[in-house]
Amino acid sequence: MRIGFSIFMMAVGAVLTFAVKATAKGVNIHTVGVILMIAGAIGLIATLTVFAPRRRENVVHERVVQGGIAPVAPAAVVAPAAVVAPAAVAAPSATITQERTVQNRDVY
Repeated sequence: MRIGFSIFMMAVGAVLTFAVKATAKGVNIHTVGVILMIAGAIGLIATLTVFAPRRRENVVHERVVQGGIAPVAPAAVVAPAAVVAPAAVAAPSATITQERTVQNRDVY
């Protein structure tokens, strides 16, 4: 039984219990309505407990790694007086690597 069918059973039971004034021989319509309402309520509770969203736990692991190559001095550039040497491009002194791992776990 799912949520919709459980609510439908409760609604039909309520109509039979409170709105129907007819009688049937051998069957009490009001009792059938009460039974349907109780069955719908039990089905609704069972559905909500079985299919309820579970508590989730997010686990985040972070790791920062620093390291790299030591800075290298640029080689001496010998240029004639008319030619201007380009500016030396400095290499980064160290590299930084970041790792991030996210795990989602269902806790029962």
